[in-house]
Amino acid sequence: MRQSLSTVGGLALLATTLMGSGCAKRVSTDTDPAPESIAEYYPLAVGNQWTYRLDGRDDKPVTVEIVKEQDGYFLDNQGGQLSVDAFGLRDPKRYLLRGPLEAGRGWNNVVSVSSTERYQLVQVGFACQVPAGSFQNCVSVEGRNRVDAQTTLVNTMTFAAGVGLVRVDVATEHAGKRVPQTELELTKFKVAPASAGATPPPATN
Repeated sequence: MRQSLSTVGGLALLATTLMGSGCAKRVSTDTDPAPESIAEYYPLAVGNQWTYRLDGRDDKPVTVEIVKEQDGYFLDNQGGQLSVDAFGLRDPKRYLLRGPLEAGRGWNNVVSVSSTERYQLVQVGFACQVPAGSFQNCVSVEGRNRVDAQTTLVNTMTFAAGVGLVRVDVATEHAGKRVPQTELELTKFKVAPASAGATPPPATN
């Protein structure tokens, strides 16, 4: 099963778009607020830029650049909208990363009456390496969404503190067997230093 390279929500939302495109009914906010440190894992500022290669190919790079801030969200050149609130990193439909940052912690995003995306923090505080470099403080989160009774789409996103999204792996899982579909790796980035004393806006339901 080959999925299209949708850029709704930028590269951070590529995998969530692949997982399901239903309209969101709600975003759960049933836990304690996340620490401000979550903002470090996707620096949001106009001018920040990330370039990725798709499936190991360097001939068709994809660049995501934040171009403006509007209505509480940072908008990028790929149509993405991201914000960090008191609970975590989110787009208008779902949370991509939520605190506290503890391995095994999970949350759900209901995207339609019959579809729920299930997220879980797989690893926290580990070293990761991509073409853009090696990073010591990384977090990986796995998102799962059932396509049908036998197939689940699995999306694993890796974020590096002070950098942003560095890797996305999308696979299908059928009868316990996982088959890779799409791989995105960061090749270069330009991120402005975080503003001192910045405070995330309040959470919204």
